[in-house]
Amino acid sequence: MASAPSSEMILTGTEADAAGPTPAGDARRRAYIDAAQRLFFAHGYGATSMNAIAAAVGGSKTTLWSLFPSKLALFEAVVDQVVQLYGSALTVDLDSAPDVATGLIRMGDAIMETIFSDAVTGIHRLVMGEAARVPELGRVMFERGPGPGMARFAGWLARQMQAGTLKPGDPALAAQQFSGLCRAGVVDRHLHGLAGPNALAEGRAEVRAAAATFLAAWGR
Repeated sequence: MASAPSSEMILTGTEADAAGPTPAGDARRRAYIDAAQRLFFAHGYGATSMNAIAAAVGGSKTTLWSLFPSKLALFEAVVDQVVQLYGSALTVDLDSAPDVATGLIRMGDAIMETIFSDAVTGIHRLVMGEAARVPELGRVMFERGPGPGMARFAGWLARQMQAGTLKPGDPALAAQQFSGLCRAGVVDRHLHGLAGPNALAEGRAEVRAAAATFLAAWGR
């Protein structure tokens, strides 16, 4: 005899808007993602059940599970939405920069704008708080945000090295070093809830200092 389903499994019911990609279905999907983000940020990933997310939207658990086969899949959708809306570090125009310093500052400012957005701050704090219990969350966030962003930045640095405007070396290491310089000050304090009201302005000033330090090591 089959065992009884847990509170995280489909119970009963069907809804037409779960059957395919319709405008109503898309709106329902976004509603679940928005509700999951609010509840994850307010209560944590582990303490938020799929039942609670369905109840927050007012839909059935069947619809939620048909759209997202697991809570981790729903978290992935939350991260995808946050990256799409706030991930300027993934799209910043580096190739049109007139010189390396300008490109570095564009990248650093984009890092600041991204991290200081409420949604990205929330994702960082959520992942840090759950890392020991649910390490998959860190992988999801890294693969969708910092990973592609740093790979794209490293590609631009590699082209600068090939052009002779930066010293030759490992572009991935150089990207990590610049990102670390940008994140070591006010960003770290911000993620710990210790930054003041002028944190973003402080961050922009730190970006310019980071660019100068980076060019002292890598510039030609």
